[in-house]
Amino acid sequence: MATDDIKILIEDLRRQQGALDKREQKLKAYEEDLKEKLAKASKVSIEEAKKLLLESVEKDIKEEMAKRIRRLEERVKIEANEKAQEILADAMKHGATTYTAEYTVSTISVPNEEVKGRIIGAGGRNIRTFEKETGVELELDETAEIRLSSFDSVRREIARRALETLIRDTRIQPSRIEEVVRQTKAQMEDILLEEGKRISEDCGVYNLPTEILNLIGRYKFRTSYGQNLGLHTIEETKIGVAVAHEIGANVETVRLGCLLHDIGKVVTDEEGTHVDAGVAVLKKHGFPKEVISCVAEHHEDRQFSSVESVVVWIADAISGSRPGARYEPHEDYIKRMENIEEVAKRYEGVEEAFAFQAGRDVRVVVKPEEVDDDELTILAHKIAKQLEKEAEYAGQIKVTVIREVRAVDTTAAK
Repeated sequence: MATDDIKILIEDLRRQQGALDKREQKLKAYEEDLKEKLAKASKVSIEEAKKLLLESVEKDIKEEMAKRIRRLEERVKIEANEKAQEILADAMKHGATTYTAEYTVSTISVPNEEVKGRIIGAGGRNIRTFEKETGVELELDETAEIRLSSFDSVRREIARRALETLIRDTRIQPSRIEEVVRQTKAQMEDILLEEGKRISEDCGVYNLPTEILNLIGRYKFRTSYGQNLGLHTIEETKIGVAVAHEIGANVETVRLGCLLHDIGKVVTDEEGTHVDAGVAVLKKHGFPKEVISCVAEHHEDRQFSSVESVVVWIADAISGSRPGARYEPHEDYIKRMENIEEVAKRYEGVEEAFAFQAGRDVRVVVKPEEVDDDELTILAHKIAKQLEKEAEYAGQIKVTVIREVRAVDTTAAK
């Protein structure tokens, strides 16, 4: 192509470019004019229009998100409930235990009628001595069993072990009965330690302080609304540990929290509720604060501070509230019997008082150096009158006051 032709082509392109630029400027002016007219017509600026548009889009998005979230929440609730039911149902399976709960009666088998006769003694003197020393009533019939009846489980356990010793020993007489009962009472600390170890090991806890094990041993001889505290603790601990495994909580904290949650119920030297007493004992022995919190919060007296506290509370509720676990009238019965004994113990010179026959028979042992024979009848009358006022629903009560004087001496050693 010749040079002149190229120059003509370049000139033509420049004219076309200029025409396009002018057209573009005209379009821009037209666009701006339309925007101004639109703004005037709607009375909204460009920035405001953008803002309104964005707000509209954001609102649509939020509504859609809210719908989706609500659908997901409903789905999660359904699945969570199903999962929670599975966890609790599985955990309750672990609560099965063979630990035997006793209420107010223990039984002992006797080998033959001869042994039963020796237990009764001439004119019933042996059985009277045994009941006086232990505060437990013995019931004998035609069967080969003797029933020991008392609302106080510790008394009943002492009586059971003492009677078993006497049966093996065969020397059953008043002085020997007193000696064996006295020895058994002295051995009760070892008995409590043994039971405490058994309950703790059933819960998977080892190497606890001796004082704590002694307190745990008392669980076997304590009831709460008719539910044996040892049984309840083992059951609750197994449930709590199973739940803790499922949800990823600290298993050992839950295990100790469940084992020790009711320890305040067997503490006798602390004031306040059983929760306060339990917390005080655990602090004294330096238990971790997480475990102490589980005990402090298991009745919702304080706000839950951890998931472990919630698990202990749940396990306690499951064990205590399941059908047949608790029997409230039994707890009322225990309180009534304790009240009858406390009324008799208020009087000066009374050494011990025992309630038998659901409170219809009260036997009061006095200190012979403080109460003489002439005062016995007056004291029995005073106690009976006071029981008429304070002992509810016990019916007619027979009060027997016992005063016994002894002289004991020992030969010189040769």
